[in-house]
Amino acid sequence: MTSTSTHFLYVTDVSASATFYARLLDLEPTEVSATFVLFVLSQGLTLGLWEKADVQPAPLTGGGGGELGFKVAHVSEVDRIHEAWVAKGASTPFPPTDLDFGRSFVALDPDGHRLRVYAVVGDR
Repeated sequence: MTSTSTHFLYVTDVSASATFYARLLDLEPTEVSATFVLFVLSQGLTLGLWEKADVQPAPLTGGGGGELGFKVAHVSEVDRIHEAWVAKGASTPFPPTDLDFGRSFVALDPDGHRLRVYAVVGDR
């Protein structure tokens, strides 16, 4: 078994999605091709953006059917990151809100993939 894991998101325009994620996450991709881009996140997780027209077998659904979660250490970080992402042009249909487990907001990427930033109550 390898030491890294990759979460793949199927995207319509890999170049536009790569630009969006690079700006949002303040990261440059480590691999770039015409139909695929890879970002190294933290703790061995990588994010692959794969142009859905090139995926085999073809994906059956589009964005929004799940979420990519970004856990932060403190609830105050949720609001700070929300402000930063909005300033970078992210659409946030669910603003920072206190929920049963803690504080959270949801942003959308260009394909409608949901990106949830959250902190649990015990991490205040």
